[in-house]
This record gives sequence, structure tokens and C-alpha cells, in this order.
Amino acid sequence: MNDVQKLRRSLIAKIKIAQKELDMADDAYRAMLERVTGKDSCAKMGVKDLEKVAEEMTRMGFVPLAKSHGARPRRRSSADPMMRKIEALLASMTLHWNYAHALAKRMYGVARVEWLTDEHMRGVIAALTKKQQKLKGEGNGA
Repeated sequence: MNDVQKLRRSLIAKIKIAQKELDMADDAYRAMLERVTGKDSCAKMGVKDLEKVAEEMTRMGFVPLAKSHGARPRRRSSADPMMRKIEALLASMTLHWNYAHALAKRMYGVARVEWLTDEHMRGVIAALTKKQQKLKGEGNGA
């Protein structure tokens, strides 16, 4: 299977997931395909048409999730609740663990989250919570 075929298959899979997540009935789905590309089936489309359909579904409200947020780093058991909280915050914003590692490095000069003290971990949690509120539009200071 060549790269174009792999890309095509992944786009079709993404579109089908979007259809299910958006709870689109088959007739509405096919009408949208027809409106966007002039074709009523993904099987009849090339990569460019499939990309147009994926963009339209994103415009309609589909939010593709990151493939992986990375594995939770190993940590002492006393810090496990904080690591789970950090993991949940990252997942809710579709961020990778590398984002948390970069925060730890920037805030405390420590390269990995799992090496932080409990106090510093609380600081990373606070920073992630602040970012989450900002992304939701709640952190406008009003």
C-alpha cells in the first residue's frame, strides 16, 4: 500500500468517526458530501476531496482527538493523584506529556514532571488549570 492509499484510508476513517461523533444521519451525511465535493460517497473521492470533507466536518463541530497523549511517566506513589490530575488536564486540552515537561523545565528548571517535588507539581497543576480556563474563555479577568 503506497502513501496516497494510506492517507486516503486514514481520511476516510476520520470522516466516518466524525459522522458518528456529529450524529449525522446517512441522508444528511451524503447531502453534505454532495454539497462539498459533488460526489455522494467517499469511495469515489480522491485525497483533495476527502480533505475538503474533513475540513467541513471540523467546521461543523467535529474535534479530532490527538492520537496519543503519551504514557504517564512513572512516579512515586505519593505523587500518583497529582500525576493523574496532570494527565486529565492534558487530555482535556489534547496536549501531550511533553507540554507538561516543558512547563516543569520553564517553571522549575527540572526536565521531567515526575522528578518534581509535590509542591512543584501543584504549581504545574495550577498552570495547566489556568491554561484550561483561558482556553474556555473563563480566564479573562472580568
